[in-house]
Amino acid sequence: MNFGERIRKLRESQGLLQRQLAADLEIDTPMFSKIERGERKAKREQVEQLAKLLHTDETQLLSLWLANQIFDFVKDERFASDSLNMVIDWMKNTKK
Repeated sequence: MNFGERIRKLRESQGLLQRQLAADLEIDTPMFSKIERGERKAKREQVEQLAKLLHTDETQLLSLWLANQIFDFVKDERFASDSLNMVIDWMKNTKK
């Protein structure tokens, strides 16, 4: 599930309208709709706000948002998997 789908499911499960969340984020409803459809990227601050507004775990929502960002960046790269594995290794080594 991508970030936009997760936001939509959380919103719908709580009976909230797009316009309600858009108003809380101080954006217009069409822009919020584009975020849900994956046509526009949410800003990190908006993700943090959404976690609070949707009563969901901020770390999980930020992780999904970041994964979406990374996927969009590397999805058409031939060596994406190899490169991502290198990054994982580097991150493991820097935490020691």
